[in-house]
Amino acid sequence: MNIKIFPSVAKGSVKAPASKSYAHRLLIAAALSSGESKIENLDTNDDILATATCLREMGAKVEINGTTAAVTGIDFKNAKKSISLFCNESGSTLRFLIPLSFLVSNYTVFSGAGRLMERPQTVYEDLLSGKGCSLIKKENTLVSKGELKSGVYELRGDVSSQFITGLMLTLPLLNGDSEIRLSTPLKSAPYIDITTDVLSQFGVDIEATENGWYIKGSQRYIAQRVVCEGDWSNAAFLDAFNLAGGTVSVEGLNAESSQGDRIYTKYFEELQKGSPTLDISDCVDLGPVLMACASLKNGAVLTGTNRLKIKESDRGDAMKQELMKFGIVLEIGDDFIKIPAGELKSPCEALDCHNDHRIAMSLAIMCSVTGGTLNNAQCVNKSYPDFFEDIKSLGITYKKD
Repeated sequence: MNIKIFPSVAKGSVKAPASKSYAHRLLIAAALSSGESKIENLDTNDDILATATCLREMGAKVEINGTTAAVTGIDFKNAKKSISLFCNESGSTLRFLIPLSFLVSNYTVFSGAGRLMERPQTVYEDLLSGKGCSLIKKENTLVSKGELKSGVYELRGDVSSQFITGLMLTLPLLNGDSEIRLSTPLKSAPYIDITTDVLSQFGVDIEATENGWYIKGSQRYIAQRVVCEGDWSNAAFLDAFNLAGGTVSVEGLNAESSQGDRIYTKYFEELQKGSPTLDISDCVDLGPVLMACASLKNGAVLTGTNRLKIKESDRGDAMKQELMKFGIVLEIGDDFIKIPAGELKSPCEALDCHNDHRIAMSLAIMCSVTGGTLNNAQCVNKSYPDFFEDIKSLGITYKKD
């Protein structure tokens, strides 16, 4: 799907989509509970559908009707001995479910689409080799087999928080007690806060220690009726139209949320005041939208950017390629990106979304000022399928080619 956006100004109010970070964790927690849970205010983007599909294959009953999911927990005693899990392009689905796979089956084959199977899993490979199980990488698959054992799991704190969350979701179910120890300071702490919040909602207790967490074994998830809160990550793309001259109000957000990406409101204020230096170590998904907004305002320097390379695209390089079409030349270092101040030009060629939902939405914001065409814009389906309909309701004009 190609989208030609015309210069236009966004005005009005719009409801934020449901939090993808919360939705993944809520679905998994519900699938680990005895009985039926209900999850309300759920959006069915590609990533969430991937998690729901994998949980069904693992033995959970997941029925999604509109924005409500009814989930009946996995019957571990009667689970399949061998399963195949297609995670599409969802890194969260893959990394959250790898530890759980050892409890469900004797042999699990993970596969995916896009760049998913290229994303590194060496953290799990190293951790699991001494815990009674193995994770073997083949050409386009990962195979898990063995029986996961409780114990001490030591890893660096600057790896993706998805690895830590995967362990947190599974270790409480093991017979013995476990401990997660971090050998370096934790990064992306807000994502761990989301995990512990969801665990608490489902009756699972994890105790913070000086350098990690103590996890008591033989715990049980308790079925719940919960409401998934709004997504601060995707709300940033809607709120960003205010930096493009619009007057947009984003509703349905929890001001006290554990979501680290709610810091975008502070960062947007700083972008409007000058040319700030912004640390995105704990909110790396904001990288593309902050680059777009900095190019619209006074420029900026983003630090903590090294993990942008291993997302759906190499997001720093992808934005550099596309911003050049607007006349903006980024400087990319090992762990920083400098966006210069400058006057945006209308791109003379189509923009490539790099099969990355956050690149597509960031470029759409810029095109609302200059006009422009986005090729393969359907990649927004990964997290926000209604994005273009929502911005149309705000007054952004476009046509599909």
